[in-house]
Amino acid sequence: MSRNRYLLGNFAPVTEEVTAHDLPVTGRIPDHLDGRYLRNGPNPLGIEDPVAHQWTLGAGMVHGVRIRGGRAEWYRNRWVRSGSVADLLGEPRRGTPVDERLDISPNVQVAGLAGRTYALTEGGIRPYELTYELDTVGPCDLGATPEGYSANAHSLFDPRTGELHSLAFRYGSDQVQHIVMDAVGAVRSVTTIPVPGNPYMHDFALTERFVVLYDTPVVFSAAHLATGVPFTWDERRAARVGVMSRAGGGVRWFELAPHLVGHTLNAYERTADSLVVDVVRHPPGIDLRRLGASRPTLDRWTVDLAAGTVKEERLDDRVQEFPRLNSLFSGRPYRYGYAAAVELYAPPAGPGDERPAEGFSNALLKHDLLRGTVEAHEFGRDGAVGEGVFVAAESPTAEDDGYVMAYVFDPERGATDLVVLAAQDFAGEPLARVHLPVRVPLGLHGNWVPGGEPGAPDGA
Repeated sequence: MSRNRYLLGNFAPVTEEVTAHDLPVTGRIPDHLDGRYLRNGPNPLGIEDPVAHQWTLGAGMVHGVRIRGGRAEWYRNRWVRSGSVADLLGEPRRGTPVDERLDISPNVQVAGLAGRTYALTEGGIRPYELTYELDTVGPCDLGATPEGYSANAHSLFDPRTGELHSLAFRYGSDQVQHIVMDAVGAVRSVTTIPVPGNPYMHDFALTERFVVLYDTPVVFSAAHLATGVPFTWDERRAARVGVMSRAGGGVRWFELAPHLVGHTLNAYERTADSLVVDVVRHPPGIDLRRLGASRPTLDRWTVDLAAGTVKEERLDDRVQEFPRLNSLFSGRPYRYGYAAAVELYAPPAGPGDERPAEGFSNALLKHDLLRGTVEAHEFGRDGAVGEGVFVAAESPTAEDDGYVMAYVFDPERGATDLVVLAAQDFAGEPLARVHLPVRVPLGLHGNWVPGGEPGAPDGA
C-alpha cells in the first residue's frame, strides 16, 4: 500500500459516483433554507505515480446536498468531465475546449450565477458548466477574454452591484487581467496589469472603490512542471500589495515582509485614505509541495494611501486556512470571520501509522475581530472538517445571525455529515447533521447556492 499521505485517511479519493435521496438528519435543518450546499476538490482517477502524487492534483469532484423545507432531498458526487476524465470513464466527451492543452477538470471551486452552476480553477484553465444535479455540460466561456483569460476559482461577487470580479492569471505569463462581469456573467470590462516574473496570484480582494492584489516571491517555474506543482520560492523577489481603482488604471504597490497569501478573509476602506486587508499569510520559504509544513496565520495589513506605508500585524497565531465571512459584508467593515484549523506536518508515528501526516484538523474557528477573541467548534477525535461556509438567517438581525455549514467526517459511521452550526452559538451543539451515505474526501472550496429548481436564479 502506498504511504503517500494524500492517498490515505480523509484525503483518500473515492472511487464511485453516488446518488442518495431523503437523507437522514439528526437535529433540525432551518425550514427556510432552500438551495444546495456544494463543494469541489481533487479526486484523481488513474494515479500514475502514487509516491509522487500531490493532493491538489486530480480531476475535480463536486459534492452537493439539496436542502428544502427542513429536509435533505439528495446527495450527489460527480466528477467534472474534462476530455481526459470522460475518456477514463469510457464516456463521450462533453463540449469542445478552446485549447486541448488546458482542458483540465476544474477542482478548486464551485459556484452559482444567474441560475447556472460552474466548476472553477485557475491558471488560464476554462470553467466547466454543470447542471443543477451536478452533471457536466462542458467547458464554457464565463469571463473569457480574447487573450485567453477567464473567470477563476477566487472570483468575487459584489452583492451591492451584482458584479462578479476575477483577477485571472495564466501560467508562464507576465500579466494578469482584472475581469468584471455583470449579473449574468457577461464581461463588462477588462484591465490588463503587468506583473513581471509570473507570481502565483491565487487570490485578491475588493473594497467599495479598489481592487487589492498580492505579488509574492512564489512564482511559476517551468523547471518544476514535472513535480505537478510548478511554483517555487524566489529569494530575490520582494512581496508587495497593490491597490488599483475598480474602474481600472495603474496599480500602486506597497512593499511587505516576505510571505505568501493563502486566502483573503476580507478587505475594506477604514477612511478615504486607509484600507484594511485581512489575509491568511504563509511565512517565508513556503514550498507548495509541502503545504502542511507551513504555519499560516491570520494577519492584518493597514494600507495608508496618503503616507504610502503599510502597517503589518498579527490577528491570530493559530494555524488556520480557508477563511470565510458573511458575504453581505464583503468589501465592507465587518466583525466576524470563520476559518478551518489546520494541523502541522508530522512524520508517521511508526510502521503501523497510516494516518495522513498533514491537513485539516477537527475544528472550525470563529473570529470576533472587534473583541479580539476566537471561539472553536471541535468535532471530536478524527472528526476532520474542511472549509466552513456562512449562510445568513432568513431575516438576520446581526452580522453573525446565520449558520456555518461544512462537511465533517464521522469516524463512528465511517462516512461524512453535512453539519449546520448556529453562528451565534458557535461552540454549542450543531443544529443539524445530515448523514451522507459515503465519505467526502477533504477538498477545497464551495458555496451555499440558494435557489429551488433548475433554471431558477441561484445568486453567487
